[in-house]
Amino acid sequence: MQTVTFVKKIKEDGSPCRKCAEVEERLQSAGLMPRIDRVVIADERDPASEGIQLAAELGVDAAPFFIVVKDGVQIVYTSYVRVLKEVLTAKTTEEEEAKEILERSDDLDFL
Repeated sequence: MQTVTFVKKIKEDGSPCRKCAEVEERLQSAGLMPRIDRVVIADERDPASEGIQLAAELGVDAAPFFIVVKDGVQIVYTSYVRVLKEVLTAKTTEEEEAKEILERSDDLDFL
């Protein structure tokens, strides 16, 4: 048995995190949201929100992230592409992989 939790962030101003909204849209358009068991909100306005608490417990400092529990083993994924490949067994494109690398690396940019 496997469960997948998608943790997305709401920013201080009440708006959704851009990357979180983008990942959710990708999951929706790929028809993968039904494979997500829970969606948890990390609300920056509420330090007691479940997502903020999970992030602190797990030492995660970026959103979105995924918590996968399979056969009693918990794995945290901060990479959407890795979740697609390793958990949801969906195909990814080189463009998706490159885009994620660039978004996660402040010192990289397009030439």
